[in-house]
Parts: sequence; C-alpha cells; structure tokens
Amino acid sequence: MLPLGGCLLSGDKPDPALDIPQAYGRGPQKPALADAAVPKLDWWRGFHSKELTELIEEARVANLDIAAAIAQIVQANAQARVAGAPLLPAIAANGSATRARPSQSLGSGLGSGGPSERNDLTASLTASYEIDFWGKNRAALRAAEETAVASSYNREVVSLTTVVATANAYFQVLAAQDRLRIARENVASASRILNLIRQQFSAGTASDLNIAQQESLLNTQRASIPPLEETLQQNQATLALLIARPPQRAIIRGGSMRAIAIPRVTPGLPSELLAQRPDIRQAEANLAAANANVYNARAQMLPSVTLTGEGGYESAVLKTLFRPESAFYTLTAGLTQPIFEGGRLQGNLDLQKGLQDQLLQNYRKAVISAFTDVDKALIAIRQTAQTERLQRDVVVSSRRAFELSEQQLRAGTLNLITLLQVQQTLFQAEDALSQTRLARLQAIVSLYQALGGGWLPKPVETSDAR
Repeated sequence: MLPLGGCLLSGDKPDPALDIPQAYGRGPQKPALADAAVPKLDWWRGFHSKELTELIEEARVANLDIAAAIAQIVQANAQARVAGAPLLPAIAANGSATRARPSQSLGSGLGSGGPSERNDLTASLTASYEIDFWGKNRAALRAAEETAVASSYNREVVSLTTVVATANAYFQVLAAQDRLRIARENVASASRILNLIRQQFSAGTASDLNIAQQESLLNTQRASIPPLEETLQQNQATLALLIARPPQRAIIRGGSMRAIAIPRVTPGLPSELLAQRPDIRQAEANLAAANANVYNARAQMLPSVTLTGEGGYESAVLKTLFRPESAFYTLTAGLTQPIFEGGRLQGNLDLQKGLQDQLLQNYRKAVISAFTDVDKALIAIRQTAQTERLQRDVVVSSRRAFELSEQQLRAGTLNLITLLQVQQTLFQAEDALSQTRLARLQAIVSLYQALGGGWLPKPVETSDAR
C-alpha cells in the first residue's frame, strides 16, 4: 500500500511551460543597467513630495481594503489549523452519571426480590485516529497552507494597488490644480486682449465681429474651469477614501506637478520579476493548493484505516469508581473502502483537476501579463518623456508668439484673426503640457506597479579573506 501512496504523490504536478525572455523588449539592454536603479521598498519617496509620502504611508496603515485583506489572512491561517487537525488523534473526556428504575410490573411476580433502582457512574477517555496511509490529510493540510500563503500575497497585491491608486489620485489632483491655474491665467490674458479690442473699437479700428470673436474665446476658457474643479474635488474625495477618512476630514493641499521629481528606475532582469510580483506569487500558491487538492481527491478513493479506543472506570457506587476492578477499555481498528457513491468521488476528482488546469492557466497568464505590463510601462515612460520635451518647446514658441502678437495689437499692426489663432494655440499647448506631464508621472507609477512595488536589496557578496 505504501509504495502506491508514493506513486500518487509524484503525479499530477503540471508543468507551466513558460518561455522566460532574457531581456525586456523596451528596457535597457546593457547588463550594467539591470541593477542600477531597481525599485526601493519606499519607492514613492523618489518623487520628493512630502505630502504624497504622508498620504501613501497613511493609506498603507488605514486603508480598509488592506484591513480586509489582513482579516482574510487570519481566516486562511485558522483554516490551515483546522485542516491539520486530522493528522493528530482526537481525544475527548467523557463522564456520565445514570440512575435508573425499571418498571416493577415487568417482574416475575409480586414477591420478586432485587433492587428496584440502579446507579451507573462512568469516567473515561476516548481517542480516535485515522492512519494517513495515502497522504490524504497531509494533502488537505498542504492545500490549506498554500491558500494561506496566497492570502498573504493577496494582501501585498491589495497594498500595492492602494499605493498606486493613492499616487495616481494625488497626481490627478496636482494636474487639475495646474490646469486650473493655466485656465485662469488664460482667462486673464483673454480678458486683457478683449479690453484692447474694445479700446480699438472705440477708436474705430475694430469691429463688433472682432469683439464677439474674442468674447467667444474668453467664454470658452471660462467654461473649461468648472470641469477642472470637478476633477479636482473628485480626486480629493478619492484620496480621502483611500486613507479611510470622510472627504470633510481630509485636507489635500496639493501644489504643482512641476515640484514633483522624476525618479529613475530600471526593470532589472525578467527572471527576477517572477519572485517580485505578488500577483504571480499568489497565482503560484493557488496552483500549489490546487495540486494538493487533486492529490487529496484521488486519495479519497483508497481505503481509510481508523483506530479508536476508549478507557476509563465504571461503577454503580462513587466510592468504588476509581478502583482497579472498575477499569475498562475498548480498542477498535476499522477499514473502510469506498465502493459505490454515485460518482461523487470521481466527480470531485474531475472537479479538482478542472480547477487545477484553470489555476495553471491563470498562473501562466499572470507571468505573461507581468512581462507585458513592464514593456508597456517602459514604452509609455519613453514616449511621454519625449512628448513632454516636444510639448514644452511648443509652449515656449507659442508664448513668444502670443507676446509678440499682443505687442503688435497694441501698436495696431496685427490682424485680429491671427491674434485669435495665436491665443488658441497657446491655451491648448499649455493645457496639453500639463496632461502630458501627468501621463509621464502615471507611466512611472505603472512601471513600479508592473515590477511588483519595492524590491529588497540584493545581499552583498563578500569573498573569504583567508
């Protein structure tokens, strides 16, 4: 029987069959850069924002999703202890006291003797133990333990998601504040130009059409302010939820994206990503639990051997209860072989195999998605950095054109149609620059998320001096 159990243990461990790339398609290709700037454990400090750091650290402590994930860990650990209980004997203490009186009418006659009442006192211990020949109970324990491990990695996934959501919401707040400042400055500039056109109209050098066109541009800029204020307030409320506060109790000062530093981070080696991404580790633990459940389901088809025993004292009188002559014991060994259960055991085995295959595919998808996420983040960082540089040049040239056109307008030598076009170009360029800056910051946060958050520093290899 024992060799058969070993055969069961060695089977049903699927091969993920993953092709791990040697390098990221859009990442640094020089090996010297692979370890140059891997994410630190407190990677959010690289943005050099005190308020962002305070918000993230508060979210890591107070966030309700993280608290729920921690509660799931407690449940999973308790379930593992429950699953491990069958590996140990079950022992119970029993005690009973009975006083019985039989019916007198059932005796042999009216003159029959014998006691009319009887006492029965019992004190005993009972024990039962199932011999785990096939490893069924060990497999159940292993499945529960791997589920508990998956719960701990789920907590890391939730924590990383919370940190990323906090950073993105904070950057949205900064972007909305920057865009509001730009919109209000544009309203002031458009109002100033409108006053100049009205002065020219009074002098007879401008028409009602020129005034109407400038008023339209001014009103367009004013209309852009309420949606930006809505975005600002909504993201402030989102931050309040992430730190588990009512919006009225969360004070978000914000500032400007120009004050945010751009941290430098490289993705390391693809093979290292498998050990860093908590969702990959979670999928791996779930797959290991499924493997153990398949083994447990197959072992349920084999015979089970149970040992039971009871020993104690029984007497009709309390003072003689614990005397040697009152002792008794019972030992029993039982073997049960399932023969027919209507396909329940085979159905359970097929169910566990199906779940195992599903979790295998989930694991493979998690790994491939991790590599894809890193590549996409690297592409976004590179493209948004280039776009931001180009858009900054657009803003510089557009502002210079606006300043020159305003000077010519004051001198009365500028076509008003040209002025309208220059204003629109500047206003759009400044707003686009803010959005591009936001996209770059979010791309960097996405890379940190794709890499699984912060990495532990590698141990320093030291050579033996002797």
